[in-house]
Amino acid sequence: MERRYLESYNTNSCENKNFDVVIIGAGIAGLYTALMLSKNLRVAVLSKKDVYDCDSYLAQGGIAASIENDDRELHVKDTINAGCYVNDLEAVNVLVNESEKAINNLVNLGVEFDKNSQGNFYRSFEGNHSIPRILHVNGDSTGKAIMEVLVNKAKSAPNIEIICNIFALDIVDNKNKYCGIMTFYKHKFVYLKSKCCVIASGGIGQLFSKTTNVDVLTGDGIAMAIRAKVALEDMEYIQFHPTALYSKNNQEKMFLISEAVRGEGAVLKNKCGDRFMKEYDARMELAPRDIVARAISDQMKKTHSNYVYLDATMYEKSFLKNRFNKIYSECEENGIEIYKDYIPVTPAQHYFMGGIKVDLSGKTGMENLYAVGECACTGVHGANRLASNSLMEAMVFGKRAAEDILNKIKDIKDIDENNPEDSMFISQCKENDMDFSKLKQDLKILMENDLGIIRRIDNIKRALKVVDEVLFKIQHINFESIEQIEVYNMYEVARSIIKATLESKTSIGSNYIEDYSKDKVVLR
Repeated sequence: MERRYLESYNTNSCENKNFDVVIIGAGIAGLYTALMLSKNLRVAVLSKKDVYDCDSYLAQGGIAASIENDDRELHVKDTINAGCYVNDLEAVNVLVNESEKAINNLVNLGVEFDKNSQGNFYRSFEGNHSIPRILHVNGDSTGKAIMEVLVNKAKSAPNIEIICNIFALDIVDNKNKYCGIMTFYKHKFVYLKSKCCVIASGGIGQLFSKTTNVDVLTGDGIAMAIRAKVALEDMEYIQFHPTALYSKNNQEKMFLISEAVRGEGAVLKNKCGDRFMKEYDARMELAPRDIVARAISDQMKKTHSNYVYLDATMYEKSFLKNRFNKIYSECEENGIEIYKDYIPVTPAQHYFMGGIKVDLSGKTGMENLYAVGECACTGVHGANRLASNSLMEAMVFGKRAAEDILNKIKDIKDIDENNPEDSMFISQCKENDMDFSKLKQDLKILMENDLGIIRRIDNIKRALKVVDEVLFKIQHINFESIEQIEVYNMYEVARSIIKATLESKTSIGSNYIEDYSKDKVVLR
């Protein structure tokens, strides 16, 4: 029997807190959703660690938006082209058509986007964008700037309580109707009862040994959905960013060299100093990320190297330092002067296109449960996300979720939890003698090797067998720490990814399966 709840807790025997809405995750998706809700509602925003420990804070490239007189149909076209035409077209149209309103909302909240000498928004190019439509703040600090504004607004809102260092354990439901969230907070179980819940827990980067994601992203929100039998979608689509800064140091998180650097004209060269992207795609360095990542992987294999080079030396020091201040400083700390030195880069897991299946209002298959941001699957991204669409998706669909909640919350009646006697909380009894640190590292290597940029059926089947064996062993263990629960969550999510990949029976976009592909490595 699959495990439904992580611990043998009882809502009647632990501390209880009541809210109107609980939001799991304090990144841009979670905070923006909270701010779009009525000030009459009591809202809790949960952060696993500090509020700034999220990928939103690290977002460099910017935010894609169709504003003013932009050709919105072109933005739609670029998005579905990058997504290999398996995107949800209705969701893409929503994203594009509501992007200007989202930008206006951010400006009204206090976000100051970079402007050109004419006083208009400075808009840049990124991969597979037909026109410059990427807005940014302080060069490559867009996420940081937006987060700081949202955090300050949320902290000053009398109806919003940001709770840091709280771990969301499980969705509690009664016959597929959401009841509340069981959490672990200040060394004890705390049950947060609410009328609605929004999962905004971010991505899954820590399932891989090479990732740009922060260390808290272990797929917890998606694992909660799995245990609650909430439908998932597109779990096979995992985006690897082509250019993470290569370092010999074994890091939990790799530093991202934004696609915006290539958008400004930087080029890729192999170990021998030869530019190579023309061999793979006519769009060269500005091809979709899945193509560029596979091309780099191919070049690394051919040249027996762990990295390729990104060459930005055609620009003056002053331009690079101003436009990419964060990247410039990070490279400088690593002994790389990017105005005269090539930057060693390698692909790394970056973004998850799949996740909890939602409709255009962020609603999941469970009544009164929503999901927004990277943990949710709207269908916008298809098989490969168009650069800088993610922040916009978080805001557009976060606002839609907030609007749906506002329309229905007054009619939602409190739902009583199931009785413990009805097997709601299953007791775990087996002794814990497993090395969870090793299990975690083993999984990261397994996923990197077998569910990475280029996949093979035999390897995927082997990965499923390994993951199933581990899950069988730890299915009934009494967990002794948050870290152990994280590992369990990681294996549950990994299993869903592996199964979806096997069931896909096709090779497309970020789900590149060599067995189903022909000719050259970049075939889509």
